[in-house]
Amino acid sequence: MIDETVEEIQEMQTHSSSVVAVRATRALEELTEREFATVEEYVRALERNGSVLRRANPSHASLQNAVRGVVEDVTDADLESVAEAKELTRERIDAVVSRIESAKDRAAENAVAHLEDGATLLTHDYSSTVIEALDRATDAGKSFNVYVTEARPRYIGRKTARTLATMDGVEATLITDSANGFALEECDRVVVGMDCIVDETLYNRVGTFPIAATAAQLDVPVTVLGSAAKIVSEGFVFENDFRSSVEVMPEPAEGFDVENPAYDATPASLLESVITDEGRREF
Repeated sequence: MIDETVEEIQEMQTHSSSVVAVRATRALEELTEREFATVEEYVRALERNGSVLRRANPSHASLQNAVRGVVEDVTDADLESVAEAKELTRERIDAVVSRIESAKDRAAENAVAHLEDGATLLTHDYSSTVIEALDRATDAGKSFNVYVTEARPRYIGRKTARTLATMDGVEATLITDSANGFALEECDRVVVGMDCIVDETLYNRVGTFPIAATAAQLDVPVTVLGSAAKIVSEGFVFENDFRSSVEVMPEPAEGFDVENPAYDATPASLLESVITDEGRREF
């Protein structure tokens, strides 16, 4: 399971950073099913596999914090048996996963009051927190027109559009990434998720920066949704992920290079607000 999870994270088959963090943390449960002669042997295996999972995507602050939290809590404990170490691992995994999932739910709930009924919104890529917020808002009787960018080259925005299309109260329209300037002229707000915010910089799926810059030019407020745990002030250095050039152009590139960054950096000065499980903060 750990190897499969690492491969899945590297291939970005799960597109929400919260989902990735949960999957990575749950993968550590595999170790509790293996046999170990001593506590020391078990702890070494936990540290080693934790490092493997964290290296699968160094750009995900939530993944880094979640896996590190479980490993450190177990390694710092005074454990007398392998069985005790395994039980503590299970408890810490459950606690971390519960915290991640509840934080996402609270962030979505906090966002509902700030999503105006009848608004035209634009969202980018796929954010489970944004989806949850819109779902809760429509359950409360609100309705929205939502433009969704494709999020090329993997077209993850199509997943968002399909999900929104199933919600009563949402009229979803899929657009190309480069059409965001056209759509923003009709929008009341941009609502996006986040991979993380580090030192007043939002790191999110590539394409977020030009949307935020265009929105600022057109006086359209940009709101970011996500867990407060994704806002990092120290102890984490963001590392971008450069994906295969084949996603951009399947045929060989002759005489030129192809770059495929997964994320871009948006200055917080282009954002109006961030809404987390701890509330709303203006920039």
